[in-house]
Amino acid sequence: MKHILIGIAAILFSILFYEQRIGLNLSIFSLATIAILTFHNPKAFKNRYTIIHTILYIATAIVVFMQHSYISIIANCVAFFTLVGAVSEGKTSIYVYWLNGLYTSIAGFFHRNFEVDDDVEKVSLKKDIDIIHLTKLIGIPLVFIIVFILLYKNGNPMFNNLVSKISFEFVNIQWILFCVLGYYLFSNISKPIIVESATLADLNTKNELVKPDDVSEEKLKKEKQLGTTLLGLLNLLIVLYIITDIASLIIGEDTSAPTLSSLVHNGIYTLIASIVIAIVIILYFFRGNLNFYTENRTLKNLTFLWIFLNIILIALIAIKNQNYITSFGLTYKRIGVHIYILLTLAGLITTFLKVLNIKNMVFLFRRNTQIAFIVLILMSTINWDQTITAYNLKHANGFDVNYLINLSNRNAILLNDKKDALSISESDKNRISTKYRTYMITLRQRDWQEWSYENFLIEDNDSNSE
Repeated sequence: MKHILIGIAAILFSILFYEQRIGLNLSIFSLATIAILTFHNPKAFKNRYTIIHTILYIATAIVVFMQHSYISIIANCVAFFTLVGAVSEGKTSIYVYWLNGLYTSIAGFFHRNFEVDDDVEKVSLKKDIDIIHLTKLIGIPLVFIIVFILLYKNGNPMFNNLVSKISFEFVNIQWILFCVLGYYLFSNISKPIIVESATLADLNTKNELVKPDDVSEEKLKKEKQLGTTLLGLLNLLIVLYIITDIASLIIGEDTSAPTLSSLVHNGIYTLIASIVIAIVIILYFFRGNLNFYTENRTLKNLTFLWIFLNIILIALIAIKNQNYITSFGLTYKRIGVHIYILLTLAGLITTFLKVLNIKNMVFLFRRNTQIAFIVLILMSTINWDQTITAYNLKHANGFDVNYLINLSNRNAILLNDKKDALSISESDKNRISTKYRTYMITLRQRDWQEWSYENFLIEDNDSNSE
């Protein structure tokens, strides 16, 4: 039954993806993946972590169909590896899910069917697979059949004529290879495996720091003095920087594109350097024994103050970036700045929690990879091309129409609906019309495997126009 189900899934894989672009096929593949995993691993789906990641994987599949964007496809692929990893071992960190999911998808067959004999340092086939017998079973009869066909052709003209009429042109080798690839993939993930060393290390590593038995009071006192002096001076410096930055925002009169661009970009570079250095310094001083030093209160307070001041710095950069967006429109780079600000804020908050609750660096890595995964999923749910276009047409004081036209076709319908109300040249209106017509043709020429939600919108528009 197992091999029949995987065989059906393999044929479906070839039907979905052979000579097809990504679209509805990836969503169907996601459902097939969940079916295969559930059928072969029913116990794993009683784990709440597996259920959560199954829901997220289904959500990304729906988003792929609705949005049909590169980021939604990437999110779906990441969610695929996450789910496979969660089925293999549900209690590990999310980055171990990714490692186990990726390893299972690529090398699951070889891991399950080959074993390493540490005593003789060689790789051998497991006993339940007899490759030599399988080769004999297929190869020997095939060789003799071909030999006897050639002999019979020479001995019987009618048989020769019959054999000559047999054509194998209907056999599509590439399609068959896609089936083989699908079978290999589904066979791999049917029983997810773990990278034992990484998985066991993660399971055995807690988030809390362990207080050591031997602590040098003199050494900790000197380290605390160094940290207090350094963080005290850095706090004074960042306060001065923030005051001057706020003053420049209040009294600044030059709102030209180059000025705002320079303010945002220079602020981002400052932010990158400041946050990275801040986190590194904090992690250095609170890497071990100093966390348990009874006289570290001043150092901790200075650390918390510096984190708070860096959050203010993040807020100022966000304000500058939003001013830039309001004046000159939304772009992918400006969206990227806001996303970076969000991730940086998350990094600072988790660093604060690490120091406050005496956590280790593994805690930081676990929490921040979880946050990055959630942000990726959320980002994939938005049609950014249409969002950028809608915002710029409605809210921006000025925008680059050429930028909007050069975005993907996912904003073609909106641009075409709004073009007559825009104060743009006839040449740009013609470019928008051409973009729209090209997109309509592309949608109608898609095979069903490549469909997205927009294909159904086109059908509705066609029926309404009749």
